[in-house]
Amino acid sequence: MLPKLNLMSGISSKWLYLFILSLIWGSSFILIKKALLGLTPYQLGALRVVITGIFLFLMGFKTIKTIKTADWKWLIISGILGSFIPSFFFAIAETEIDSAVVSVLNSLVPLNAILLGFAVFKITSTKRQIIGVIIGFIGTTLLILKGADLNPNQNYWYAIFVILSTLMYATNVNIIKKYLQHVKPLTIATGNFVGIFIPSIIVLLFTDFFSEETFNQPDFKMAMVYITVLSFFGTALAKILFNKLVQMSTPVFASSVTYLMPIVALMWGFLDGETFSWLQAIASVIILLGVYLSHKNQSKKTQ
Repeated sequence: MLPKLNLMSGISSKWLYLFILSLIWGSSFILIKKALLGLTPYQLGALRVVITGIFLFLMGFKTIKTIKTADWKWLIISGILGSFIPSFFFAIAETEIDSAVVSVLNSLVPLNAILLGFAVFKITSTKRQIIGVIIGFIGTTLLILKGADLNPNQNYWYAIFVILSTLMYATNVNIIKKYLQHVKPLTIATGNFVGIFIPSIIVLLFTDFFSEETFNQPDFKMAMVYITVLSFFGTALAKILFNKLVQMSTPVFASSVTYLMPIVALMWGFLDGETFSWLQAIASVIILLGVYLSHKNQSKKTQ
């Protein structure tokens, strides 16, 4: 059970959830980067799901029996799109792209939530939101192009993995809002991982994780510490909080956690010696401006 978050200094609960999530998820990118020093992207992705699944089963196993048969389809789809595939895609992306840049690209989630909400879930969009989407994608293009110039040794085609993940996240928030609104946040998270736990173990078995070569990696022990912290805070706890946030607000408001995440991630990237040019900073601001414009009208209606 999650503790109830009461109003604090005039700030509503949903804003407090948003702030906590931004701190947790903003720190996830540097944890992925550090874990990759001792693990392959596929080992990291599979371990993230397996360890998170263990945490969630310990916390919410009893809630599984409350899940209705009709909800399982959406829970499994939600788990695949919201956790399983992105766990691998983000790890793959960070083998080539700095964690700070990945965090900024991740802020496309609210824009994609609007696009998919309109195209698939028949949620109407305003002119302001459409302009915001266009501005956001202009910023994304600039960020990728300038990043490729600044870091010629990095393959910025790997940004595709992040963009695809944002599309999956956007689909997931719409699914939760439309089909799983009546299901408790912990139950959603636990049900998600029931569907993706075994596939992740199978992937892990095919990555040679349980080999002497992997265990003897000099950074293996610290990588396991990083992936455990990432799994508990960045996935298990964060998913419960996020599911609650989607239910108490809107998909677009919940996705706007990406306003604050890049600030946290950029701070970690700077401390870790990552380079980030002024042109990339301008491109990041353009992206966030697009997110702001696309979110503004809806947030006024729901706050």
